[in-house]
Amino acid sequence: MRKLILSSILLLVLSLSFTSCRDVKEKAEGATDAVENAADAATDAAGDAVDSAKEVAGDAVDAAGDAVDSAKEAAGSAVEGAKEAAGDAVEGAKDMAKDAVEEGAKKVGGAVKDLKN
Repeated sequence: MRKLILSSILLLVLSLSFTSCRDVKEKAEGATDAVENAADAATDAAGDAVDSAKEVAGDAVDAAGDAVDSAKEAAGSAVEGAKEAAGDAVEGAKDMAKDAVEEGAKKVGGAVKDLKN
């Protein structure tokens, strides 16, 4: 009887250990799957972040190019405006000088007539 009880206990312990090993193996496989899924999700997130960063950088480059173009246009307009203003000032100065010369000539002509008389 003693052998029968000891044999039964031995068989019970062996069956429990095999069952426990199977449970551990299944849990390990589940953990491996979870780690693989997490790694895939992290890789996807990193790829999305890189794509977003590239897009933002491209938009920034485009905006900087537009700003440079606008600045060039504004500078060109300012130069044209300055040229026109300078041309107008020169024309005004020429007209004033011409008027002054004519006025001076009239006065000199009047003075010469007075001297002749």
